[in-house]
Amino acid sequence: MSHTELVVWSAVLIGLCFGAAGQATGFCLMRGLANSWTLGDTRKLRSYVLAMAVALLGSQALVAAGLVSLGASHYASPAPSWLAIPLGGVLFGYGMTLANGCGARALVLLGSGNLRSFVVLTCLGLAAYMALSGVLAPLRIWLESMTTLALPARDLPEAIGVPAWLTALVLGGILLAWVLSSATFRASPRDWLGGLIIGLLVPAGWYATGVLGHDDFEPVRLASLTFIAPIGESLQYLMLSTGTRLGFGVSVVGGVIVGALAMALLRRDFTLRAFDGPGHMLRSMTGGALMGIGGVMALGCSIGQGLSGLSTLALTAFAALAGIVAGARLGIVGPLALSKN
Repeated sequence: MSHTELVVWSAVLIGLCFGAAGQATGFCLMRGLANSWTLGDTRKLRSYVLAMAVALLGSQALVAAGLVSLGASHYASPAPSWLAIPLGGVLFGYGMTLANGCGARALVLLGSGNLRSFVVLTCLGLAAYMALSGVLAPLRIWLESMTTLALPARDLPEAIGVPAWLTALVLGGILLAWVLSSATFRASPRDWLGGLIIGLLVPAGWYATGVLGHDDFEPVRLASLTFIAPIGESLQYLMLSTGTRLGFGVSVVGGVIVGALAMALLRRDFTLRAFDGPGHMLRSMTGGALMGIGGVMALGCSIGQGLSGLSTLALTAFAALAGIVAGARLGIVGPLALSKN
């Protein structure tokens, strides 16, 4: 088996685990924020933060072991846009409230029989490619070029002058302390198992592409879990697969859908669901489009930046995640909140 085939099969396995865990546990940042802000229930939010801490500690352990160099990822930019990244995060965060979940959650719901998610994912993928290389790309590139900021450091350890392993231990310890401070969360295996499993899949992604995919002549691009560009790439692959090579991102996307489908059938939770009406459909289409455009601007989504990006300790990840939370706040309890009825 070649190194590229090994990466593809590893990606499928990672996707299967993500889809199954996401379907069984309801792992979702948007749901976590909504429950916390409107119901005072922080279990789903703590599950997400647990995944963040596990992803951070696991990924930095790979770095400390000399297995991967996360500085080679696209998150560690020395000259990011000070406007496009947080603004993209806001667009993504607001979009996921309109679509009732992020792109990763939409993949899981599609595997569970939710036909609404097919529309969300189609709009997300089309909008992402419009912003990446389509009609919106010139505007995005212009905005980024006009707001580029040369940073003295690319990541948090470099910015504060502390070794990466120590930064990861301190930050990860703080996150874990908050997560485990809730007796309700500790008594909810469904939530802490979801956070633990999905958090571990992030370093698994780095290992698959950075170690299994290493080759002196044809290296695989370093990547881990992220879903904006891969959803667009998946749509493209379905249409133009002849003569193209299956990659890590598309393989993960396919694995997520199949993993969620298998878990839904196993739990007898597979149910076909459609839109309640035209307004519901329009809201979901708009949400998908905003997530696609915003995710490209922010260099990732709630999984891509919130888990994979933050695991590299890149400064862009903190800015993007802050924007995503702010956008979600606008859509859930802020002045732009829309009734789901």
